[in-house]
Amino acid sequence: MNQHDRIWRRRVILFILPGVLGVTVVLCTTIGPAGIAFTDVLTMLLRRIPWIGSLIPRGEWPANYETIVFQMRLARVILAALVGAGLAASGVVLQGLLINPMADPYILGISQGAALGATAAMLSLGGTIALGIYSVPLVAFLCGLATSIIVYNLARVGNRVQMSTLLLAGIAAGLFLSSITSYLMITSGQNAHQILFWMIGGFAGRGWDHVKILLPYILTGYFLMHLYARKLNVILLGEEPAQHLGIDVEKMKKILLAAATLTTASAVSVSGVIAFVGLIIPHAVRMLVGPDHRILLPAAALTGAIFLIIADALARVAAAPEEIPVGIITALCGGPFFIYLLRKRNHPGY
Repeated sequence: MNQHDRIWRRRVILFILPGVLGVTVVLCTTIGPAGIAFTDVLTMLLRRIPWIGSLIPRGEWPANYETIVFQMRLARVILAALVGAGLAASGVVLQGLLINPMADPYILGISQGAALGATAAMLSLGGTIALGIYSVPLVAFLCGLATSIIVYNLARVGNRVQMSTLLLAGIAAGLFLSSITSYLMITSGQNAHQILFWMIGGFAGRGWDHVKILLPYILTGYFLMHLYARKLNVILLGEEPAQHLGIDVEKMKKILLAAATLTTASAVSVSGVIAFVGLIIPHAVRMLVGPDHRILLPAAALTGAIFLIIADALARVAAAPEEIPVGIITALCGGPFFIYLLRKRNHPGY
């Protein structure tokens, strides 16, 4: 494939993905005990658009259908999209920054720190006292942020941070924090099930309040990542060539690590630990659009949103009326797919 064809394919993919995301949002909003037609959901959504909505006639659906769509299902779908986009974008940045395709948002121990904070909040505050709905996400976010600061300082020698050392420090911190969380879960008694559900990840019981909590963090983190996308391309050549080209590599590391931390910790704070999204999605999208982070970052964010919306829909219906934590679905999809990617990368014709 020549350069012109590659550029054309990237543009087509970026043009198609928002449309696919929109269709996925509408389609997955129809899924649930009360079967609501795709056209009815689409009409409901279009009627809420300013200036356009007043021109669209109301459909012949029961009055409670709008309550189901807007107060229950749509909030969960939007939340899944935000979490998926945030985890995928963080994975892109960490894989580029560490120059390691095995890196993901959990490699720095951020998720384990956030999970420990959430566990401690649920045990001490019950997740309902003090700050109410904000207590567990807030404590989870603060602990995830503290973990990243500790890991960064452990890997720092003077004014420089070696990415390989940061990788190992993150793994060690993650294992240590996971062991503490496991101990708290074992000794928590009747709260063990709630903590286990959080550790596996899911969106049960989440609503618009959680969307409002997450949205500003995801937007801020993504803005910072996108701002450095061009410079992140240069890092792929190595740190020394990047410095010779006038890039302050150490400053860039701090900003991008802070952005990835902000995005990942905030996502984990509302959804729990959801594996593989930040590892598989960037890797798969890179195969389609190439390594240019100006294209890869938005494409991965959109694909991550689509993937997690579909995974959550499967989690709701796979064992109905019971619900499977979405983290199980992502692991079942991600594990075999990652093995496939590894085998394909090692294939002589790849």
